[in-house]
Amino acid sequence: MTGGFELRGKHVLVIGLARTGIATARFCAEHGATVTATDTHSESELGAEALSLREEGVTLELGAHPETALPHQDLVIPSPGVPADAPLLRSAREKNITVWSEIELADRFLDGRLIGITGSNGKTTTTSLVHHILRVAGFSTMVAGNIGTPLISRVALSSADTITVAELSSFQLELIETFHADIAVLLNLTPDHLDRHKTMEAYAAAKSRLFENQTKSDFAVLNADDPAATRLAPKRPQLYWFSRKREVLQGAYLRGEEIVFRTRKQVEVLLKREQISLPGAHNLENVLAAVTAARLEGAPVTAIAEAVRTFPGVEHRLEFVAEIGGVRYYNDSKATNVDAALKALEAFPGRVLIILGGKDKDSDYAVLQPALRERSVLALLIGAAAEKIEQQITGSVTLERAGTLERAVEIASQTARRGDIVLLAPACASFDQFENYEHRGRVFKELIKQREQKSASVSDTLKPEGKANKSAETA
Repeated sequence: MTGGFELRGKHVLVIGLARTGIATARFCAEHGATVTATDTHSESELGAEALSLREEGVTLELGAHPETALPHQDLVIPSPGVPADAPLLRSAREKNITVWSEIELADRFLDGRLIGITGSNGKTTTTSLVHHILRVAGFSTMVAGNIGTPLISRVALSSADTITVAELSSFQLELIETFHADIAVLLNLTPDHLDRHKTMEAYAAAKSRLFENQTKSDFAVLNADDPAATRLAPKRPQLYWFSRKREVLQGAYLRGEEIVFRTRKQVEVLLKREQISLPGAHNLENVLAAVTAARLEGAPVTAIAEAVRTFPGVEHRLEFVAEIGGVRYYNDSKATNVDAALKALEAFPGRVLIILGGKDKDSDYAVLQPALRERSVLALLIGAAAEKIEQQITGSVTLERAGTLERAVEIASQTARRGDIVLLAPACASFDQFENYEHRGRVFKELIKQREQKSASVSDTLKPEGKANKSAETA
């Protein structure tokens, strides 16, 4: 816990009533604050959980974020989706009202140690793997943050023995004050969310705030292979690195086919590369980062090897869905930026039919051209960004405007041949057609499941009667 904070008697304004805003409003009300929550959605558009806050004493102002809600507030907590320079937040600062992100408030009440993980890509996989390793090692651990459960929702479960592993976004980090991670991990830094941050410099500055309050007794873990990340290396905490390309002075690296962890005192072999089931070079980097953080937290070598070997992966991150007629389908709906889509493409040797598109984040899709030319046979474009993507990747691969995800799956299934990969890696946000990337991924999987069932039904119909009876007898 960074430092106590007394909510009782305070007036708190929570902006935005999605998952984080609901959890924050409820937490503040439970701790004696007078809470007002605003949302641009109308009452009919909000879910029952948000509306139930009234029963807990929260005042709801819906349909807008009125500045009239500001007077007499002591603290404003915006949801991560609210830009730091939003007019209401600017007005709050002008009135000397404290503005914090939810993770800043949560950290002031959270007990135990905190491992914070950020980066443009790989956050969820790395966060989940660190949590899995620590759990296998027998530690009291929990996972929270941008991964789906607000950090503030975990406060009541924390104790002095708890290790919280938190996925942290730039949106959350840009409004911290004393937020402190005992181990801070920066995985990589590539263009993302420029529609909000405007420049790479501002985006990098938000990410690097993770190191801001670390001390000499803390650890910072960075990607030695990523020049943009290495430039953000802090001076105060102890530096550890991870690399799949070269040996590092302190940290984890690939030595031949071995994952090695090195300190100034010793070199340890943690596991063999073949024990990593996750596909792609980017997942090797995620593993290297995770084992570094886990080893620094004290996880034994045996537990690390066992946990990496048994890690099932994460939903919507290069998730294998099904194989139908020799065609394999993968769901990488979490590939919400260009670099993530590029890494997904590079995880496969070739013959990829890729589904791209969604809500543009001011991205440069031309970066995909070499990988598309080398590995893809068809790009199916969906969503609001389809026209821009087509303009920027024309000439690199055969293109088809599918419009919707359902139509893209239909075309891919009709076009793909045995041995091909159908990959959902949109390189865009999902908000034009879906609630979020999870919703998009679930719809994709359901479409594939329907095709799998249809294929199985056709196969059963075509089976000779004798063979079908024999199978039933031996089942």
